Amino acid sequence: MLPENAAPQATPPVLGIDFGTSNSAAALIGADGQLHVVPLNGTRSEMPTALFFASETHTVAFGRDAMQAYLAGTEGRLLRSLKSLLGTRLMDEYTAVNGQSIRFFDIVVLFFKELKARCEAHVGHPVTHAMLGRPVHFVDDNPERDALAQDTLGRAALEAGFTHIAFQLEPIAAAFDFEQRVATETTALVVDIGGGTSDFTVIRLNPARSHVADRSGDILATTGVHIGGTDFDRLLDLASVMPLLGYKHIGTGGRPVPNSVFFDLSTWHLIHQAYTRKALHFAKELWTDFTDQTLHARLMEVLDGEHGHRILASVESAKIACSVSHADALVDLDFLNHPATPTIPPPTISVDGMAQALQQALGQVVQCACDCVQASGLPTVDVVYLTGGSSALAPLMEALQAAMPGAKLVAGDRFGGVAAGLAYAGALHHA
Repeated sequence: MLPENAAPQATPPVLGIDFGTSNSAAALIGADGQLHVVPLNGTRSEMPTALFFASETHTVAFGRDAMQAYLAGTEGRLLRSLKSLLGTRLMDEYTAVNGQSIRFFDIVVLFFKELKARCEAHVGHPVTHAMLGRPVHFVDDNPERDALAQDTLGRAALEAGFTHIAFQLEPIAAAFDFEQRVATETTALVVDIGGGTSDFTVIRLNPARSHVADRSGDILATTGVHIGGTDFDRLLDLASVMPLLGYKHIGTGGRPVPNSVFFDLSTWHLIHQAYTRKALHFAKELWTDFTDQTLHARLMEVLDGEHGHRILASVESAKIACSVSHADALVDLDFLNHPATPTIPPPTISVDGMAQALQQALGQVVQCACDCVQASGLPTVDVVYLTGGSSALAPLMEALQAAMPGAKLVAGDRFGGVAAGLAYAGALHHA
């Protein structure tokens, strides 16, 4: 809660909102002139960008509560990675939740309303102005769809009750946050690895210029690629778990089993498509393609029990544990083991295994980072500043350090840094 006796602000507070593919965060500069990162989930600043529609109670849970309700086996529908739908036709399509049809766009509005309400409960007054973060590219190589994605995000914020909105690139916002901690002029490559995109900015930082609203002269280059943490989860799921269900299984006739069901099951925002009546019928009829019927039985158990999100969550947890400890981490699949079906051996995720499974994706991310430095015209940068939920991925940090051996790697606030920078940018924008 902000101080009750703080002097009234000449301009309304601007909420910096980092609406992320996997997690969201918010911050603002209060009437006391200080940065306040809003605790959106208990004491935590980050809030999973997730909603759970409970079938029995017809209620909606958000954030960590949504994930816990789903993982506890509560009957209902989990929706996650909604940001990935921005700029696509899916945003205006309807989906079934609790026996009703609702547009994906309206689900995004619901999430924004909840985020706004939590922020207002924390600060103790209404908040109507917002600075929204956006990736360098919502959609690669398609300016029209990229513009549509930003417009859709802005409309969702307005329908949620914000009256004034502006946008700032997420890596630039992260740079503004980092600038609060540098003592002298520094050239930095800001690496923002989010759930859906990897964004880069080369920028000159100087605390003496942090109060200047127009910093365009200090921004030397920006690049971005539509690869992020959810893509890493998908690739690791395909490499470690999906083969236990039949992915790449050489079936009858010496041909691999059709792989579309495995791609849907390992992609956060497509999992629900694997549970449609048509998809289930297709998967059931695949039994003739399998030479090992144990694999097909496991696949059908996962589909019938709608365990796709649970599997991906276990893969994500193992990925994080491995990156933090640099030790092998087991993917917990105990929820699939019961006397009626053969036991599934828990797969392991290792640093070397991650590097191998993610080699191509990480190569594209690091190349985009190098392209940003080259586009800046600088031979090198002083600092590589890492932010975003997937920036701690061990193989990524090693690859970036190898590509830029003369730069110092600095780990920032993975979840709150962009929101903090958006708050600084919002305060200057409305000053």
